[in-house]
Amino acid sequence: MALPTIISQLIVLVYNMADTFYLGRTNNSFMVAGVSLILPVFNICLSLAGLAGIGGGALISRLLGAGDAKEAEKVSAFSISLAIATTAVFSVGMLLFMDPILRLLGASGNTLTYAAQYSFCVIVLGGIPTVLSNVMANLLRSVGEARKAGFGIAMGGILNIILDPLFMFVLFPRGYEVLGVGVATLISNCCACAFFIMTILREQADTVLRFRLSNGLPRTENVRSVFTVGIPSSIATLLFDIDYIVIDKLMSGYGDIALAAVGIVLKVERLPLNVGIGICQGMMPLVAYNYSSGDRKRMFKVIRFSLITGLIVGALSVAMYEVFAGDIIHLFIADPETVRLGTDFLRIRCLATPLMFMSFFTVYTFQGFGRGERSLFLGIMRWAVFNIPMLFILNHFFGMYGIVWSQVTADILTVALSAFVYFSFRRKLVDGGELR
Repeated sequence: MALPTIISQLIVLVYNMADTFYLGRTNNSFMVAGVSLILPVFNICLSLAGLAGIGGGALISRLLGAGDAKEAEKVSAFSISLAIATTAVFSVGMLLFMDPILRLLGASGNTLTYAAQYSFCVIVLGGIPTVLSNVMANLLRSVGEARKAGFGIAMGGILNIILDPLFMFVLFPRGYEVLGVGVATLISNCCACAFFIMTILREQADTVLRFRLSNGLPRTENVRSVFTVGIPSSIATLLFDIDYIVIDKLMSGYGDIALAAVGIVLKVERLPLNVGIGICQGMMPLVAYNYSSGDRKRMFKVIRFSLITGLIVGALSVAMYEVFAGDIIHLFIADPETVRLGTDFLRIRCLATPLMFMSFFTVYTFQGFGRGERSLFLGIMRWAVFNIPMLFILNHFFGMYGIVWSQVTADILTVALSAFVYFSFRRKLVDGGELR
């Protein structure tokens, strides 16, 4: 379950970094900064996939564990319809209010045009296919089809990597490299979405996945369950992106070079985090199924193995970034000042990697249990109480480098709280009080 997801997550990361890598070949820090500004908005758009995909996928796994396949079919169709409707509203909103949103994010006269070109392609036009692809991938994983889910996401990423230089340096004139990157991303996401639609249509005879609500809506308690788990997932992603927005906004006060440097770091640091997300996405359906069927022993084995694996990945990534930080940043841009700042930023930010994994690992575990209220509590505490306030506090006292150190500081507090909440709940499971 985890390996295909990890591979697809790594390819997604590579294609996200490919945009920055190819733009870095222009040696134009304003282009890099303009695209970096859109990352939080793009991730907010993806949070809608968490609402329908995580909420619906976790419920489908639990329904299968309970032997209720008919209800799982209804949940599948409802989740897909929900994803389309919510993303359409978001994309139209971005189109109507693009200029004030980009200025709020910190776009300057040097970066506004580039940010607008990229956001029009990947959010206004590409929002629905991007979100729908991620929702359908989550639903496929919920029924054990992790390889097909991983292949579809990976295919879109590989296509993007191929199309980026074609549109940037061959088909589009000089000066329109950002628009070329946006068009390449749009096309690749549409192709991935088409693959998932065809895959689910082919799999309808053998799985509970459906597109049409012809059999009616799920039961009220199951609609509520989709939102109970999905909304905390979306809010956590939303707060995560607000954290990125605050980082960009505060860092823009130190100049476009600093903004470009932190933009590169925020993408590069996601290598181990995407591996961790892959582990968690592979783990969650198994936790949900075994929680619902009552197999505590197998469920705890899955949780323990996933946690150990993620921590090993986190520790190795810290070592890699500390040693090769300068070389990694130089891959993306040659400007000496951007490389210098990016190297410093990466060596500091990477220290939080194992802590960040433990934080979202706990959230995914509670989503598998169907305990959205606990995942919501941890998400709000992590971002709204610890991370975001820490950015302002450390920026006030320590300036630019205080912004970078905020992640480590806040996640120490988050991990301590997450461990307390998880082990308190685990004791109840062991005692049998909440197992059903």
